[in-house]
Amino acid sequence: MTFVQVALDVPLGICFDYRAADATPDDIGRLVVVPFGRGYRVGVITGVSDAASVAEARIRSVLRIARHLPHIPAEIRDLADFCSRYYHHPLGEVLLNALPTALRRTDATALVPARAWRLTATGAALDPSSIPARATIQRALFERLRSGDLVRPADVTAIGPSASRVLRVFVHSGWAEEISAPDDATPQVHALQVSQHSHKLTDEQAVAVAAITESMGGYAPILLAGVTGSGKTEVYLQAIAAVVAHGGQALLLVPEINLTPQLYSRVTDRFGADRVVSLHSGLAEGERLERWLRAARGEAAIVVGTRLAIFTPMPRLALVVVDEEHDTSYKQQEGHRYHARDLALVRAKSRGVPVVLGSATPSLETVRHADDGRYRRLPLRVRAGGSVPRVRILNTRPLGPNEWLHPAAAEALSDSLARGEQSLVFLNRRGYAPTLLCNHCGWVAPCHRCSARLTWHQGARKLRCHHCGHEAPPPRVCPSCGSQDLRPLGQGTERLEEQLAVRFPTARIARVDRDTTRRKDAFDALRDRVHAREIDLLVGTQMLAKGHDFPRLTRVVVVGADQGLFSPDYRAEERLFALLLQVAGRAGRADLPGEVLIQTGAPDHPLFAALVAQDFDRFARDQLVQRRAAGFPPFVHQALLRAEAGEESAVFAYLDEAVAAGRALGDDVTLFDPVPPLIGKVAGRWRGQLLVQSDARAALHRFLDAWLPQLASNRVRWSIDVDPLDF
Repeated sequence: MTFVQVALDVPLGICFDYRAADATPDDIGRLVVVPFGRGYRVGVITGVSDAASVAEARIRSVLRIARHLPHIPAEIRDLADFCSRYYHHPLGEVLLNALPTALRRTDATALVPARAWRLTATGAALDPSSIPARATIQRALFERLRSGDLVRPADVTAIGPSASRVLRVFVHSGWAEEISAPDDATPQVHALQVSQHSHKLTDEQAVAVAAITESMGGYAPILLAGVTGSGKTEVYLQAIAAVVAHGGQALLLVPEINLTPQLYSRVTDRFGADRVVSLHSGLAEGERLERWLRAARGEAAIVVGTRLAIFTPMPRLALVVVDEEHDTSYKQQEGHRYHARDLALVRAKSRGVPVVLGSATPSLETVRHADDGRYRRLPLRVRAGGSVPRVRILNTRPLGPNEWLHPAAAEALSDSLARGEQSLVFLNRRGYAPTLLCNHCGWVAPCHRCSARLTWHQGARKLRCHHCGHEAPPPRVCPSCGSQDLRPLGQGTERLEEQLAVRFPTARIARVDRDTTRRKDAFDALRDRVHAREIDLLVGTQMLAKGHDFPRLTRVVVVGADQGLFSPDYRAEERLFALLLQVAGRAGRADLPGEVLIQTGAPDHPLFAALVAQDFDRFARDQLVQRRAAGFPPFVHQALLRAEAGEESAVFAYLDEAVAAGRALGDDVTLFDPVPPLIGKVAGRWRGQLLVQSDARAALHRFLDAWLPQLASNRVRWSIDVDPLDF
């Protein structure tokens, strides 16, 4: 009797035994449909054996093994196994949630055949000389079909960018037919011809490209530390060109969906749309599945994707690039709380390929590794186009309570408008105002489901909670005192847009935040309008802070720069500096000089001095000294136990018991007292957390291995977050 061990998407750290009479070791990594409880589930075969771990009478049989689909290769299974152990998360949940949603449906595993083409009898009888000699793509495709082997999508792509269109003509004419084919065969490797571009590299760019290409064929972690506008993307593209020219595949990770289309466009312009796929959560199920299959079958030479793309099977992976490696979006904040940048390093090491971490403001963890010699640092200190913008700090202390724009900032914006140039006014807070205030008694609009205030959105005439999504109409009178004097308190992008329209009535203004870009392609349309010079003033949040290149944008004004300066989070200054430097980098990226004006009530803060000098290295050194003295990462290792329940008392009773259980295990770690997070209640559920810390990573994980099995509870929902970024 043959049994298979199957990983399922359930919160249990075990695999399940099933009978499978026809299973062989070659089926390890295959998707399988199995009965589970009263229904059926899709799982992944992790082992094949002659013996079961439970009584045979309790074992059920598999329904089907999806042999027509690409199996999950050992490389990805090993990566999932690492995630399961390091992040202390069930293997089945890691594996299954790394797959496209469509593959996790029990009916989908029977619906997606592998594609291949062959000549029909009509096509075989065709005289090759009837195809004109000048129709090189047609002749090459016909000869490939005449060879007798099945032609797969990767073969079609290798012939040329228009080969897919020609193949459709062949099928329509009855010369070729599409069939289902087994997917075990390794796709043929073809060297891809890359479009030649006349882009001239700077000396630093040339050194970086040479260093990366020389590292091919072995594991090499590389930090590409380049100032904004220094041409990091061009370095990526030329390194990727070296990979695909030799038949390899490259994985390019970006932190956010909004950056994916722009970078994807640059990559496809260089390499051709047939060779590139993008993967992100904004895709429809069918789109994501089709693109995932193209990468897994080796048909796509390049994958551009957000954090989940790190789990994409790529049989010829030869280079991994992580753009904006410092960005916190690479950290998954729910469920399996992995960090895609760290997994990129793990995957590259396992595969034996270079991994490039690019950023103008690298994370302090990455800076420390580079300083210690673990990563090779390749600096790009000079802008590839344009000049470094001048940064000025504007003191807002002397301004009156109703003065929201510093006179120097207003003058600078007026000057840009007069010159026909574009400007960005940056405020990292959407909505009209952070809250609604009763001017008589001081009441502010609370969210009844969260320990947070409701944000006033004037255009929608709604009070909204940005934590749980609750919406409510504004009250007619104050619920506390009955006064009708209710006023919006503070400033968001919606109000800032209104104020700018009054201040500059002839300016064409566009607001770019999550509220204005909800519709599909809305962000792309706004970006096109900027490039077409149909917009004079941009008002936006951090969505505009990184990765965007607007040649006519010369001025950036930052309003509310102090929001992230004073925070209990020890990472606040690091994040604020990175954000402001990224925002500053939007100015002066072409031939026009740029200027950045930052409004603050704390102009003497050391962060702003480093920002004026645009000296990230000095800022990072100072931060690392402070972190070492305070005993913060990257000099210690942390895990955060999070708990939530409908009653606050249940949360903290559970965490108190967890502290007692942990302290009984030994002194290798420090357990801090349970505390609420910054927002203690979200969507009607109370939250609490418990920090665990150790000087040694191995000691922390030994402790977690012994501690976590003791934490099961029916009273609270709990999770563990290894290397947490948010508290």
